Amino acid sequence: MPAPATLRIRRGTEADLPRVHELIVELAVYERAPEEVTNTLADMRRDGFGPAPIFGFFVAETVEQGILGIALFYTAYSTWKGRMLYLEDLVVTEAARGTGIGRKLFDAVVAEARRTGAHRLKWQVLAWNEPAIGFYKRIGANLDPEWHNGNLTAADLQAYACDPAVEAAVAR
Repeated sequence: MPAPATLRIRRGTEADLPRVHELIVELAVYERAPEEVTNTLADMRRDGFGPAPIFGFFVAETVEQGILGIALFYTAYSTWKGRMLYLEDLVVTEAARGTGIGRKLFDAVVAEARRTGAHRLKWQVLAWNEPAIGFYKRIGANLDPEWHNGNLTAADLQAYACDPAVEAAVAR
């Protein structure tokens, strides 16, 4: 099924955040981890539209149905390659999957990477998410089997024993 004729891709605004948050929760349910979403609308307003924004996003919408998908990204840095864009989440609501909306959102992120001079675009996909893996393979993406993802949760960060002198130096 093709994307709706009235589909529009645009930069996200602060007013979009309630729907963006709903889609994030929908993705978490799909990924079998709804309890993992601790990000709030207040956090997203501060982090996306405060004095030092750290993420941006695109939305896919129609006049009739509103926002059907998002692509949330941020600038990262590779010591080997320099500036890169990291696609944190590409979400299309379940009813609109398979219509080409995901491809259009991905295209917007690629265009943003080009616009900002990024040397690389990176993202992750869960090993069991066959529809997403198929999507990325169809667009010619490289899915790297050599890298493992590292992660410290908020609790892990608090429990981690830093060298006190190092932590004091950072705190200055």
